[in-house]
Amino acid sequence: MNVDKIRRKLTGGFRPFIIRTSDGREYDVPHPEFILIAPNEIGVVSKDGYIDTLVPVHIVSLRTAAPKSGK
Repeated sequence: MNVDKIRRKLTGGFRPFIIRTSDGREYDVPHPEFILIAPNEIGVVSKDGYIDTLVPVHIVSLRTAAPKSGK
């Protein structure tokens, strides 16, 4: 995955999205503060405060997250 494509998801009207990796794992990015972008790594902060470090070559898709219901 091109890191610039991920950067573009963070600007110009952010919408929560999900990162899917080559091993099938998914990482929620509910707000821009939950992702860290370095030249060769992506850090995704989980809701419980852990940081998962991803290598961009293993990121296979970005999916806009469905809106959460207020129920």
